[in-house]
Amino acid sequence: MQAYEFNTVVRDGLIHVPKQLSDKNLSNVRVIILSDSVKKVFDPHKKKFSAMRLKTKGLIFDREELHER
Repeated sequence: MQAYEFNTVVRDGLIHVPKQLSDKNLSNVRVIILSDSVKKVFDPHKKKFSAMRLKTKGLIFDREELHER
């Protein structure tokens, strides 16, 4: 497998391959995209995790009962 690296701009979901590589008549390729600019997408349906405290003082933990569940 031969590796080629180049920088390009994605426009309308298309990646432009430089002329030097398109002349090589490549048929099967693996594309790995590394992006410098990552936009955070706000998802209002995504739940946030918040910390929770439990008071366990005085509780007796039974290992056998724990494994039954």
